[in-house]
Amino acid sequence: MDIFESMRAGGLLRQDDPRLPEMWKVVSNTIKLSPALNSSTDIDQIRQRLSEIIGREIDKSTIVFVPFYTNFGRHIWLGKNVFINHACSFLDLGGITIEDDVQIGPKVNLITENHPIDPTHRKSLDLKSILLKRNVWIGAAATILPGVTVGENAIVAAGAVVKQNVDANTIVAGVPAKVVRKI
Repeated sequence: MDIFESMRAGGLLRQDDPRLPEMWKVVSNTIKLSPALNSSTDIDQIRQRLSEIIGREIDKSTIVFVPFYTNFGRHIWLGKNVFINHACSFLDLGGITIEDDVQIGPKVNLITENHPIDPTHRKSLDLKSILLKRNVWIGAAATILPGVTVGENAIVAAGAVVKQNVDANTIVAGVPAKVVRKI
C-alpha cells in the first residue's frame, strides 16, 4: 500500500515512516500553489486553481470563496452545488468528502489529523476521514474533528465543535456539539 492509500485508510502514520517524503512533496506543492489560489479575483479562477491543488476538476456549480486554506489538498473531494465561504481551513491528510448541495460558512475548520496522547509517539499522525453528506449546512466558525460523519440534511450551528457523528436531519450546537433538535 502506498502512503496515500494508507493515509486515506486512516489510523496511525508513524513519524519514522520511510514513505513520508512522498507526502511532504505534495504538501510542498500545495504550499507553492496556495498564494495564487488566494489571490484569485473571480470564481472561475478560484475553481481552476483549487482544482490544480486537489488534483481533480471542481464542478462548475461549486463555489469557493478565498481565502481558502489546505495543508495537502489531494484528499479533498467536492460534490456538485457546494458552497464554501471565506477563510475555511481543510486539513485533509485523512480525507475530506463533501457530497452535493453542502453549504459551509466562513471560518469553518475540517480537521482529519490528530496526534497520539503518548508523548513518545506525539509527532506521529492519527488520521481519520470526515464525511459531509448531502445537503449539510455547517455554520460559521464551526470545527469538525477527525472521524466525523455529518448526516444528510443536518445542521451544525455556528461555533460548534463536533467530535461525534451527527445523525441525518439533526441540528447540533455547542462545545462539544450536542443535539438541540430534529428537523
